[in-house]
Amino acid sequence: MEPLESTGGTYVSVVRGVISESVSLNAVAAWPEILAGINQTSGIVTSIEIEPGEEVAPGATLFTVALRPVVIAQGEVPMFREIADGAVGGDVGQLQVLLKELGHYRDIIDARVGPRTTAAIRRWQGELGVEKTGVVELGDVVFVPHLPSRIALNPEFIHRGASLTGGEEAVFSLPPVPVFRIPATEAQASIMPSGTTIEVTSPSGRVWRGVAGEQKRAEDDSISVFVAGQGGSSLCADACGEVPAGEESTLLSRVVLVPEVEGLLVPSSALVTTADGETAVIGVDGERTAVKVTASAKGMSVISGVPEGTRVRVPAGSSP
Repeated sequence: MEPLESTGGTYVSVVRGVISESVSLNAVAAWPEILAGINQTSGIVTSIEIEPGEEVAPGATLFTVALRPVVIAQGEVPMFREIADGAVGGDVGQLQVLLKELGHYRDIIDARVGPRTTAAIRRWQGELGVEKTGVVELGDVVFVPHLPSRIALNPEFIHRGASLTGGEEAVFSLPPVPVFRIPATEAQASIMPSGTTIEVTSPSGRVWRGVAGEQKRAEDDSISVFVAGQGGSSLCADACGEVPAGEESTLLSRVVLVPEVEGLLVPSSALVTTADGETAVIGVDGERTAVKVTASAKGMSVISGVPEGTRVRVPAGSSP
């Protein structure tokens, strides 16, 4: 006698449907900040001219001190002196590059302040709305290594009404894209091997589809599963600006354990294994029919090998 016959059971129809399985976890998004520029001016901050994480180009005003603009430019040499007629050095060359990009200087980059560079400085100062002295004061410019770049000001020192004395860590550069990670327990990390599909809901509600990547364990044994875009691309693509700079953002994520599969469904409990190792279902006539299982999730399986509407046996005590 068949075991199912001795224990009883019920019959269900093979129906068409969709199965999937996922787990919801919180993801954390943040922009790592790298110190890029030191403030060298003194006075009271009168305005903030950029938003945290804004992409800026050479010549952009970052903030004002006593209403005087503090401008960003590209260069490895930090601002360390006033730049006036007769000055020579790498900082002068960096300033000439800025003036040329802004259309005020048309001569060669020779890292020397002569009459043409002084005239260009005056034209630039006129554009900024400050006195046209031909001298760039210490702190008028903050040189950073790379531009254009996403920039954030250090709110500890640079905020409206702050009193500056010079030497403050003022400007941070941000990477092209934020870092996404899922704080996970050991068990949660085990279900997210590299390549697992993860969908992160953005602050605006759109869905960013990515994959699990590197896992890092902290000293307290907590685990972070990092999330990247598919195919090595950015997870947030052209919408990374939705992630605010200067703070961590908690976003809902969906870890896809079984992607959506459409097909003919039966309860997984209706599947039996034959003596030769095949998977089968038992019909109302007691006959076993071999089937192929495509996917299983949440107690249901997608199969092929029997027609839709076929009645198959589910053992007693199982939930169809």
